[in-house]
Amino acid sequence: MSLVGKKVQEFKVQAYHEGQFKEITNSCLEGHWTVFFFYPADFTFVCPTELSDLADNYEAFKGIGCEVYSVSTDTHYVHKAWADASETIGKIKFPMLADPTGALARQFEVLIEEEGLALRGTFIVNPEGIIKAYEVHDLGIGRDADELLRKVQAAQFVAAHGDQVCPAKWKPGSETLSPSLDLVGKL
Repeated sequence: MSLVGKKVQEFKVQAYHEGQFKEITNSCLEGHWTVFFFYPADFTFVCPTELSDLADNYEAFKGIGCEVYSVSTDTHYVHKAWADASETIGKIKFPMLADPTGALARQFEVLIEEEGLALRGTFIVNPEGIIKAYEVHDLGIGRDADELLRKVQAAQFVAAHGDQVCPAKWKPGSETLSPSLDLVGKL
């Protein structure tokens, strides 16, 4: 069963954000677009490359009204230790959510129960808290922040222009499609 169209349920977790511990709840999602970026664990190999890529693009996400939350099953204390120990992770400006019980990873159906780790799951959530798109990768397959940004922009465009859809490789300013009988078999 797909998670697209489902509302994010209530949650409350701790986060490490800009040198402080903060509480993040489902009410923090209201009124803006959100990306949940699940990854297996701190102090690993592929994870810092992904988080660095996301950090390099964070201002672009903020510029389109989208908050980014990275999430692992580590504690907020481990997130702080990783940021202190790694120049790469230390540059992160988005909140790093702690999910040591796996409750959030279970809700998004990315928890590997027998390992206590999350798969690489990326979720785009609209301002009403509804999941609009997601992608889940195996542990060894890294993701691309530029492509994620493009997907958020496409989701925002479709939400604002319900009579139009975004074709493959669409970027802001590119042509869209208006679904109609006239297009059937023409593309």
